[in-house]
Amino acid sequence: MAPYFLRNLVPHREQRAAARPLLTVIATLTWIQWAHFFSGWLAWSCDAIDFFSVSLSVTQLQAQFGRSAHDITTAITLTLLFRSVGAVLFGVFSDRYGRKWPLVFNLVLVAILELGAGFVQTFKQFLAVRSLFGIGMGGIWGLAASTALENLPVEVRGLASGVLQQGYAVGYLLAAVINLTLVPETTPGWRSLFWTGAGISLFAAGIRALLPESEVFIRAKAAEKARGTDTSKKTKIFIKETKEMLKRHWLLCIYSVLLMTGFNFLSHGSQDLYPTYLQASKNFSAHNATVATIIGNCTFRSGGALAGYVSQYIGRRLTILIFTLAFIPLWIIPSSFAGLAAGAFCIQFGVQGAWGVIPIQLAEMSPPAFRATFPGVAYQVGNMVSSAASQIEATGGDNLRTTIIKDGKVTDVPDYATVQGILIGVVAAFVVFITIIGPEKHGSHFEKHKTAFEEGAARDDALIEDDLVAAGGVPREKDEESRSGSEDVSEHREKGSIEHRA
Repeated sequence: MAPYFLRNLVPHREQRAAARPLLTVIATLTWIQWAHFFSGWLAWSCDAIDFFSVSLSVTQLQAQFGRSAHDITTAITLTLLFRSVGAVLFGVFSDRYGRKWPLVFNLVLVAILELGAGFVQTFKQFLAVRSLFGIGMGGIWGLAASTALENLPVEVRGLASGVLQQGYAVGYLLAAVINLTLVPETTPGWRSLFWTGAGISLFAAGIRALLPESEVFIRAKAAEKARGTDTSKKTKIFIKETKEMLKRHWLLCIYSVLLMTGFNFLSHGSQDLYPTYLQASKNFSAHNATVATIIGNCTFRSGGALAGYVSQYIGRRLTILIFTLAFIPLWIIPSSFAGLAAGAFCIQFGVQGAWGVIPIQLAEMSPPAFRATFPGVAYQVGNMVSSAASQIEATGGDNLRTTIIKDGKVTDVPDYATVQGILIGVVAAFVVFITIIGPEKHGSHFEKHKTAFEEGAARDDALIEDDLVAAGGVPREKDEESRSGSEDVSEHREKGSIEHRA
């Protein structure tokens, strides 16, 4: 008989049998659910705009500060290194205090630091601001994903995961368009890209501030109020349950970091130096390099959404394997604009298709009470490990050289095509392996679980105690119909436990 992790690649029939049709579920969504999803998607888009502002401005930053491409990519590395700090800080705040205000504050902080990056005058100042910026950016993904997904019905979460993750692609696309149209037409040049990104992040903060708290936290806070639990006791419970969660799930923590390390190497290795590669190794103008980047990013939206939708039926891990293996490295072989743009389209369809499953895969396999902290920290620690991807490629380009005809002369240039081909090939093989051996909780009803400041939250089977939330916040055991209510709650818990184990 095949090993369990292979037999579990495809979800069991009973996990799909009770699911309602997708269009039926979408038709039942309220405007609050749509708005929560949009606010998470927009926050994640802002993260991409702000991050790729550096990648799209490498050549301009080289001229501004008189530094090599290797030195400029140090800013990318530092940003990625410090993002794990932000993931811990903002993830803890979100799981302890709720989704709304931690995300608002996070976006405001990102806007301030992005604005400041546009005013720096020295390279050291630029590195310092981008390092602090990494802390702010680190919290966005975990908070955005939990805000967007936990308020949606389970049947729509696969598709929503794919669309959510493509917010990053849309952000990259917006940054590329701004770099193509606004930057050349303004006196500040590259600085205008950073300032525009700051404005969009501030707008996203305003959108989230206007929306209510996540329904999961509204119910949990009502239950705690009914119990009479004060703030200091909630904090003590949160700390205790966090320790218990780490004790129970330390192996899952390691696995999640390894998974996200592979995925982040796959993403950054194929994106961060792509514009620089086109200009340095293929002799593209800055304009044509940006246009090719935009074309490649157009596929992000379709790849992620399609993979997310497919994963709802064939499972999360199997979808990841199909889309990871489907990528075609045409982006390093041709030399023409059409060939390279088509190649970028192909590889990003596969890479970002696999990425489209990641938000829901991490949310489902995470300890349910820690849906902001656990996925966010796993994602950003993986980012930290893969932070040297752009520098690895830049260093490889310094050592692996090729020649092109530039201005009628044979010119020695970095061979980024070979470097990227080797790196992405190795990383793709690792992603396939780590995905196959990993867990999957397809269709998990994590919205029924206790929040992290409730007793017993570290247990995977700790469901929300609906019997503590009656009309007016009065516990049902004190109500005249307590017996009937208790029977209903017992039946609900039994069904929830079965669904969770499945």
